[in-house]
Amino acid sequence: MKPSNPIYFNNPQRLTQLIGANTTVIVAGRRTGKTDSIAAPFMLRNMQRMPGSTGGIVVPTFRHGLTNTIPGLLAAWKRWGFIEGIHYVVGRKPPKSFAEPIIKPQHYEHVISFYNGSVAIMLSQDRPGAANSLTLSWVLVDEAKFIDYAKLKDEVLPANGGIKTHFGKHSFNHSMMILSDMPQTQKGSWFLHYREKMDNEVIEAIKGLIFKIWSTKEHIRNLKAAGRRVPGYLQNSLRKMDRDLNRLRSVAVFYREYSSIENLQLIGENYIKQMKRDLTPLTFQTSILCQRIGIAKDGFYNSMRERHKYNASDFEYLDSLGWHYDAHAIDCRADRDLDPDSPICIGMDYNANINWIVAGQPRGDQLLVLKSFYVKYERKIPALVQEFCAYYTYHRKKTVIFYYDATALGNNFAVNEQDFHWNVVNEFNRNGWDVVDVYIGQPMRHDEKYLLINNGFVGKQRLMPLFNRQNNDDLILAIQSAGVERGRNGFRKNKSGEKLAENEENLLEHRTDGTDAFDTLYIGCEKFPQSATVTTISLTGIG
Repeated sequence: MKPSNPIYFNNPQRLTQLIGANTTVIVAGRRTGKTDSIAAPFMLRNMQRMPGSTGGIVVPTFRHGLTNTIPGLLAAWKRWGFIEGIHYVVGRKPPKSFAEPIIKPQHYEHVISFYNGSVAIMLSQDRPGAANSLTLSWVLVDEAKFIDYAKLKDEVLPANGGIKTHFGKHSFNHSMMILSDMPQTQKGSWFLHYREKMDNEVIEAIKGLIFKIWSTKEHIRNLKAAGRRVPGYLQNSLRKMDRDLNRLRSVAVFYREYSSIENLQLIGENYIKQMKRDLTPLTFQTSILCQRIGIAKDGFYNSMRERHKYNASDFEYLDSLGWHYDAHAIDCRADRDLDPDSPICIGMDYNANINWIVAGQPRGDQLLVLKSFYVKYERKIPALVQEFCAYYTYHRKKTVIFYYDATALGNNFAVNEQDFHWNVVNEFNRNGWDVVDVYIGQPMRHDEKYLLINNGFVGKQRLMPLFNRQNNDDLILAIQSAGVERGRNGFRKNKSGEKLAENEENLLEHRTDGTDAFDTLYIGCEKFPQSATVTTISLTGIG
């Protein structure tokens, strides 16, 4: 397939494609083109050169695959001249004009089918049994820092044995590509050890062979252009070098870490400056500069563990949307953890430049943190409440339990003449929601809050908080990175950044506002339960 326009690849993308290692691990910052120009060529090579093969695209959640991974892959293919409906089809049985795969999928809802019979199956870790009974010839692991390695090792890697009778000669049979930005937790760091597995001598030998093959081909082209005979030994040498290159690639592990600056020519200097301004220092370090950081063992929420996060996609609803839809249009119908007939509890935090809502529902002895919202700068409480109401348009019980403390009274940061409490209640009422407002008094002392919430995490309180992972990315990051310091009353949350003037190193997203909204929600649900929020819906099946 020859694209109509020249294709640009940056240095990391070119090097990854040239090395062509059997196992490739790329840890790179945002906007380095991991999906577009590293994953997409990897898939194309495998599907075109192993006709009829089956590959697996491993994603942390089905929703992530539909909204992030797959659109990026398909957009790259389209740009290179591959047309949906002609060269491949998505989410449906392929036309009879397509070749048949060696092993037919049981169904095609989560399958990309290529014209030559190759198929790629999306395997989401929140969908139980997605890799059962599969025989894979290659695996792509996207957003590896969110992947559960135990599940990957038990369910997917054993399936990646390939069909050796058909494709055993290819160095990329049984291949694996792992992509991620730098992880911030120990659990998400499972793939970093591949750096030690890489044999630099093998990689340098591959580079040397590639150059030697190129120079030999160039010599042959020059001979032909001059009308001279090409000696037989040159062709024999090329065949031998190709065999040697294939053998080296079949055992090679290629590991690289890149910052977003590697793609500066395309993303521009302003993007890097904007990310430095908008992201927390921790996120900028890992997601943009791709720097390894020490995993903090102590923090204000030091009892929070991976088991306090869960996935809860409504697959039936997501399947009904198909593979092509606006990711921003997803609403609460995609959430399987929401009880549509119970009120939604909320805690908030108010600030001149950022305002938060953290939403949850008590469920037996657990507090499910369903979703969090925030607005910044000129967007104030009306816009924040509107976002909440838009997302929960299809929630049947249009009632919120609004927990608030004394900070919501008598202040408004110039929203209007009324205070935060009045504005919140008024905006919900204006959007057709009833409000049960529950005053929880003066803000709880930090040492008391520290003990209360951490005891909640370890099961020593009435409610244990659990977080919907895909709906609380920013909140989870803020909680995991919230520091602790000693005050005169014992432990307290380190909010020192909020006292400083805003600058490039200390902007509003660096602060603990979102965690304060969560604190209010948890304290309210734990200490001031409302009978209307009690529900007996089971969490069975939520991962």
